[in-house]
Amino acid sequence: MKTLPCQPNLTEQVYNAIVADIIEGTLRPGERIIQEQIADLLGVSRQPVQQALLLLHNEGLLHDGPGRGLIVAPIDPARVRSMYDVRAVLEGLAFRQAAMINSERARRLAPSLIDKGREAVARGSVAGMVAADMTLHNFIYELADNPLIGPILQAQWTYTQRVMGEALLRDETPRIIWDQHQRMIDAVVAADGDEAERLAREHILESADFMIGQLRNGHDGAANGALPSLGPNGVFSLPLARVPHSATSVRRIKL
Repeated sequence: MKTLPCQPNLTEQVYNAIVADIIEGTLRPGERIIQEQIADLLGVSRQPVQQALLLLHNEGLLHDGPGRGLIVAPIDPARVRSMYDVRAVLEGLAFRQAAMINSERARRLAPSLIDKGREAVARGSVAGMVAADMTLHNFIYELADNPLIGPILQAQWTYTQRVMGEALLRDETPRIIWDQHQRMIDAVVAADGDEAERLAREHILESADFMIGQLRNGHDGAANGALPSLGPNGVFSLPLARVPHSATSVRRIKL
């Protein structure tokens, strides 16, 4: 029997703090991640930071940097496209199933979730918009009553959050997303499986086009406004960011 890992809750808090900074654009693609600095800023030991960084590396949010250490991974448009192609199929299925078997529950509970998304847009909170989006989609997975849809999609949720955050930072009209969500929910409430599936697929594929377009046109351009270039492997190639110690926004964790 293997020894259980220690401090799972603390590791999760460190993980969430780093993910939040990546989503909100505080930690930029190419920026070096310094384990000791993060531990000091969060007020924790190096062990939970090391565990959190390993998880993020395995999920593709961090890459090995030049020499030693880790950097925030660049965005891979091919991965984004593949991920959203799969999402379109599974989200379509989830919305269809939700419409067929749980339209009444959607009628009662979905409006408050839509409201939370619109409130996040009104506040201009990227993290809030991403969280509200995830909550709504997870709700639909639950209504679909298919035990495989959620886990399959959730395996990519962290990377999806990161891509959504990058795009939303440059989106002048994020409210459109919630107009689309409203129409999708309306179809579920109406028990129209065909329409719910069609709208869900359309929403996901349009989102992919939008996000890739935003990343190509505005992704971390150089200070002079130049657009980033694609590297030989098809990922956005950016120089290492040189940010002073105080610029990192991760906050001390309450133990």
